[in-house]
This record gives sequence, structure tokens and C-alpha cells, in this order.
Amino acid sequence: MHSQTFTTTGLTLIALIAFAANSIFCRLALSESAIDPASYTAVRLISGALTLWMIAGFLRHTPPVKSGGAWISATMLFLYAIAFSFAYLTLSAGTGALILFAAVQITMIGVGLYSGERPRPLEWLGLFVALAGLVYLVSPGISAPSPLGSALMAMAGIAWGVYSLYGRGAIDPVAATADNFLRAAPLALVVALLWLPALDISPMGFLWAALSGSISSGIGYVIWYAALRGLTATRAATVQLSVPVIAALGGVLFLAEEITIRLILSAVTILGGVALAVLGHKAVPGRQKI
Repeated sequence: MHSQTFTTTGLTLIALIAFAANSIFCRLALSESAIDPASYTAVRLISGALTLWMIAGFLRHTPPVKSGGAWISATMLFLYAIAFSFAYLTLSAGTGALILFAAVQITMIGVGLYSGERPRPLEWLGLFVALAGLVYLVSPGISAPSPLGSALMAMAGIAWGVYSLYGRGAIDPVAATADNFLRAAPLALVVALLWLPALDISPMGFLWAALSGSISSGIGYVIWYAALRGLTATRAATVQLSVPVIAALGGVLFLAEEITIRLILSAVTILGGVALAVLGHKAVPGRQKI
């Protein structure tokens, strides 16, 4: 049991860092106008598909064709990626991450409650503490986000939550994720073609998008699916609340954002709430895992 918990914790931490890196890569590319959002999405999904295809082929020695992917999952993946890219045209890294993961956690908790999962009191307390930290992180002192950008990022979060939930039962998550990326890539190419008059790709923009697709998206999803096997919907949603903090710290390091007392206090509050929720969880026989 302890070994399984340690493994789940390690996989979760790696996945959360990867997810935060997606925000940093996207902001680096778009804030410098190194690439347009449609091209960024296309490169991201294509590079993710190629990386996962190679990984799945290495592990199974066969191409990941009909290996558990589904068009509904691929569509959710595409909707997440395209909405994410366009939202970051107008949102800051911290604000975008907040809206994204708030939407993700609401989606996953809602599904968990619908399926019969009932969080324990300490889990609820941890969730509320973490949410309070998120609110403190973005207000006051940060200007109101763009309504369109906020709506797009909320759409991305809902799509991500649905995509994660659909992937929970995958027998071979690597092959299934590779299949979904392969299905989603043509959808992104269609948008890029429609966006053709505004296409703008520099070498650095291409690099950020490729790193996001191959490392923090493709491999990150595989690791997250593995972690989900040891997490309930509530715990999965709660631990993701730490991603905006990780993204904010990444912004300090890579986007020259200023570190403040507010950032430090909110980070402590959010991570403390996550710890409460995780430590307050006690497995109940027959409780559905996700």
C-alpha cells in the first residue's frame, strides 16, 4: 500500500509540473509573437502524436492503431488544445492557469459526485482552503481578465476534465493517448489552414510548441493517466489546484515575473489545502476510483 501511494504521489507530481510547463511554453511563444495560436496548436498536437507513436511502438513493437483511442476523446483533446492556445493571447500565465484548473476541478468533482463519490470532511476543508489560496493569488492586484479569453480557458478546462475522465479506464494508456493525439492532429491542421492568412511561425515558436506537445502534453498525459489509477475524482481535482502555483513560479523563472509576498502566501495556502485533502482521504471499500 505504501509503495503504491509513493508511486502515485511521484507520478502525480511529475504530471503537475508537466501541465504547468504547458502554460509557460505557450506564454513564452505567444507573448513574444513567435508563433500564432493556430500553428502552435497544430505543432503541439502533431509533435505529441509523433512522440507517443514512437513510445507506443517501442513498448508494444506495433503501431498504436485502434489501441483504445476514441473520437470523442480526440475531440475533447483538440478542443482543450485550441481553446488553450487562443485564450493565452489575452490572459496572463497565472490567471489562465487559475481559470483552467478551476474548470477542471469543477468538472471532475461534479462527475465524481454524480457517480456516488462523497468526500470526507477534511477533504472538503482542504479543497476550500486551496480554493481560498487561488482566489488570493489572483485578486486583488491583477486586472480583470478578458471575457473572451476567460471563456476560452474555461472551455479548455472542461474539455481537459472530460478527456481525463474518459481516459481513466484505458488498458494501455500510452497507446490510447497516442491514438487520440493522432486523431486530434488533423483537426488542428484544419484550423491552421483556415487561419492561413495569419500564420506566423518562427524557429523559437516552433520549438516551444514542439516541447509542449512532445514532453509536457504527450508524455505528461501518459503519466497523469497512470496517476489517476490511484486517485479519486475529488483528490485528482484537488491536487491540480497546485498547478497555477507551479506555473506562477515558472513565470518568475522564465517570464521575469515578480515574486511577491502574495505569491508566497497563496502558494503555502494552496499546497496546504492540497495536503489536507490528500491526508484526510481514507479509502473506503467499494469506493470508485478514478
